[in-house]
Amino acid sequence: MMTRTLNRHYTLSDNLNATQGRVFLNGTQALVRLLLSQQRLDKQAGLNTAGFVSGYRGSPLGGVDTALWKASDQLDAAGITFQPAINEDLAATMLMGTQQAGIRSDRNVDGVFAMWYGKGPGLDRAGDAIHHGHAAGASKQGGVLMIVGDDHIAASSSIPHASENALRNWRIPTINPASVEEYEYFGLWGWALSRYSGAWVAFKAVTETIESGRSFEVEPLPHFEASRHDRHKGSLEYDASKFLSPDIELQIENRIRAVREFARQFPLERYLRNDAGAKIGIVSTGKATLDVCDALEELCRESPHPPLKHLKIGLIWPLDENAIRAFAKDLDHILVVEEKGAFIETQIKELLFNDEIRPSIAGKTLNGTELIPSAGQLCPSLMKKALQRWWQKDKATSLFSSRTAQEAEINTEGLSRRPYFCSGCPHNSSTKVPEGSQALGGVGCHYMATSMSRNTQGLTQMGGEGTDWIGLSPYTKTPHIFQNMGEGTYFHSGYLAIRQAVSAKANITYKILFNDAVAMTGGQPVDGPISVPRICQQVMGEGVERVVITTDEPERYRGVLLPDGITVHHRRELDALQRELRDIKGVTVLIHDQSCAAEKRRRRKQKSYSDPAHRLFINTEVCEGCGDCGTQSNCLSLVPEETSLGRKRAIEQSSCNKDYSCVDGFCPSFVSVIGGLPRKRASASVALLREEMLQRFAELGPPQPAAQTASDPCNVLVAGIGGTGVITVGAVLAMAAHLEGRHASIMDMTGLAQKGAR
Repeated sequence: MMTRTLNRHYTLSDNLNATQGRVFLNGTQALVRLLLSQQRLDKQAGLNTAGFVSGYRGSPLGGVDTALWKASDQLDAAGITFQPAINEDLAATMLMGTQQAGIRSDRNVDGVFAMWYGKGPGLDRAGDAIHHGHAAGASKQGGVLMIVGDDHIAASSSIPHASENALRNWRIPTINPASVEEYEYFGLWGWALSRYSGAWVAFKAVTETIESGRSFEVEPLPHFEASRHDRHKGSLEYDASKFLSPDIELQIENRIRAVREFARQFPLERYLRNDAGAKIGIVSTGKATLDVCDALEELCRESPHPPLKHLKIGLIWPLDENAIRAFAKDLDHILVVEEKGAFIETQIKELLFNDEIRPSIAGKTLNGTELIPSAGQLCPSLMKKALQRWWQKDKATSLFSSRTAQEAEINTEGLSRRPYFCSGCPHNSSTKVPEGSQALGGVGCHYMATSMSRNTQGLTQMGGEGTDWIGLSPYTKTPHIFQNMGEGTYFHSGYLAIRQAVSAKANITYKILFNDAVAMTGGQPVDGPISVPRICQQVMGEGVERVVITTDEPERYRGVLLPDGITVHHRRELDALQRELRDIKGVTVLIHDQSCAAEKRRRRKQKSYSDPAHRLFINTEVCEGCGDCGTQSNCLSLVPEETSLGRKRAIEQSSCNKDYSCVDGFCPSFVSVIGGLPRKRASASVALLREEMLQRFAELGPPQPAAQTASDPCNVLVAGIGGTGVITVGAVLAMAAHLEGRHASIMDMTGLAQKGAR
């Protein structure tokens, strides 16, 4: 077996600091590195610039703020400020302010390069703010780069999202990198373009890229000299004086012309294939380019290699018209491959439509039938089939053999797992409603209650919680509704929904689920001062009829000052309190204060949260297997235990988060162990552990992997649920391969649960 030398000099900080050699970088880390690289470039150019970052977390950008906090020392040293925003539109308005620094006479920097980040729905929400900011413009030594997180398949979003059409409507240039390796070049290109043209520039970060990581060679920082030579004499720089006049539109269009100038001088388009005599061509962009390349590689192994042009597009709007015409020259047929709708395809058709001699253009459809789906996700196997259909549409142009093996459809039966609350999750208790009542779902982990037997349904955009009830309530016999809302949503924009409900005199109880963390995206703190007493004061000031607090630890409220009339209760009283609140006319608020179970577990490992020396067990000789403990707690740590007397219940100690709600029923089988600790196995040598693992594998009889040479690619699938170390295992494997000098890449399919351990 070939041995490799281990790189013992590599450190985890090299991914941000290294200027040469190989690094391993994921998409979120690449954004942090991008900021530091821009500062290095400016320093080399003799510019005294500062950096500014703001946005709002949301998958696939759920971990950006955590990565920025981790690198706070390096960012501070580079003069880069990270200011988390309470929502996306206010973040965009902050960035608008940064660009004014470059034109003020009292400035203390030459300019501020700024980064906005937000997921697709956040972009929609921030549309007015972004439109105004882009219209006002960017400073010539500052620039604005917008990182737009597009979740194409709704892996962790309510709706699949693609932002390019909205960005085009606002006349914002948009770039689309294909891999993490391209993030640095594309991002620096985007800031240089923003400085040159005065436009804000959007950077498309799709789930499959931003949540991936890979090892690659660091390239020298690029230099875009055009951005430092203002041939427009400041006419395109930030200027808000043209608002409320037609001149603002002319200003935007002048900037788009400058965008085209810059793109011609520093093209992002790249030929991946440019065979002599080619009559067919493929245009692709972003992650779809990798799917095309994989499909072509497989097809070429099966059939002779045809002459082909393949153009990868980096700037997806506005397209470089000269580059497209040069590519299309002498071609008979063009296939446009892109995810979601026909965006580049439509632009190419519009550009070439009036040409006397032009190629056929296919993409989303071929001869009136679907070719490349707009829904779902592209993959190499799907692209392989699409390429075959496209080539075979005319026998005279059939270039690849159609004798390819038919791939069997994957049987997905039994492969899906419904997301569920963690063991000890406060939502196990807080999302229950009294018999005869209904609740509405909202953005957050608590949305999972809609798939449980909890009479909970519906979903609005973030911040709209409960306002749909205002529209529905006059036309239904239901007199009252409960509305779930996390404290993160409340702080983001949900507070306005409560104000609207009070204004409309709606009969609704808002259940504000105060979990001490934004759990769904990684357990971050809410971006600003928030506490249960503050929320009480705010909603009372808005005129709600009554406020009550429930918690698993009422003793924590001893000595806490609360507004008059607000009472604190144990969570066991939740059902009775909800029955009282639903009979009160108008808007009422129930605040359920209980820490996120995943955060409790993490903080206990870090010794920053109390860990009671109290564990529960179930005596199987007493247990009758009735399942009431599960009914009371809804907890996944309650597992079946097969005994000689039938199926009983047990508590899985490794996942139990010590919520103790399982004992709330009437059951004599529980046993409390106070002061004891779980027995740990005696330490064993590596050789002994290896022998034991091999023995277990032999007992289970798993299929043995095929023997591989050192040069063969190897794929590893690590499956599991959130919080169990799946992401950590993948990261360790990828880093080990990287340290051995292997080409390593990783894709974290986090789905709905994103634990983001810090």
